[in-house]
Amino acid sequence: MKRFEGKTAVVTGGSSGIGLATAKQFVSEGAHVFITGRREAELERAARSIARNVTAVAGDIADLGDLDRLYAAVASAGRGVDVVVANAGVVELATTAQATPEHFDKTFGVNARGTFFTVQKALPLLNDAGAVVLVSSAVSLKGFPQYATYAASKAALRSFTRSWAMELKDRKVRVNVVSPGPVDTPIQAGHMGAEAAAASNAAFTTMAPIGRIGTPEDIAAAVLFLASTDSSFVTGVELVADGGFTQI
Repeated sequence: MKRFEGKTAVVTGGSSGIGLATAKQFVSEGAHVFITGRREAELERAARSIARNVTAVAGDIADLGDLDRLYAAVASAGRGVDVVVANAGVVELATTAQATPEHFDKTFGVNARGTFFTVQKALPLLNDAGAVVLVSSAVSLKGFPQYATYAASKAALRSFTRSWAMELKDRKVRVNVVSPGPVDTPIQAGHMGAEAAAASNAAFTTMAPIGRIGTPEDIAAAVLFLASTDSSFVTGVELVADGGFTQI
């Protein structure tokens, strides 16, 4: 039997990259998946690529009204939610000297506030013995120039994980976080530029013990592990999937 047969999963940031790879793997394992993202045309293309057992609801997790629309669509299916994958996020590079209040508010508004309310608004629909998986970043574990705001916003997710694992334990809901290292996704080239992203990937390949850049499918596999009963004795943890880059 497939691990998620008859289950319902919600994946934010499901238009591309890690979110899309995760949604595809959930469907291949028997789930019906609700995906959301800000860019409607890209989201619809993602849904077509998944092809079956998928519902696309366009929206921005920083907009609470959009989150309400997402969960209204989930509620209309009448099965509740078994897995929430809070993957959506934004990256803008800025040194501390360069950072503006607008940059700070946007970064925390999506990555920390948006993730918080993605989970909060799922709670009335979340089935007992379900799973919540947050997607943070290995950048939060080390000091990298120009990432101060982004890294701090992602570090908040580690704290959410601990708190929610305790708050939801009586419902047998497990909460964990995945922190990817450099992964070859559209968002990486989008915030760094193609040339800088290629240089970063080359440097990572030589520095990481595993000797390669990550793929969206690598991270999706980690997410599905934490969402499934394969990790039934795991809650409150941070799973760093970075090829060993921050660990050695």
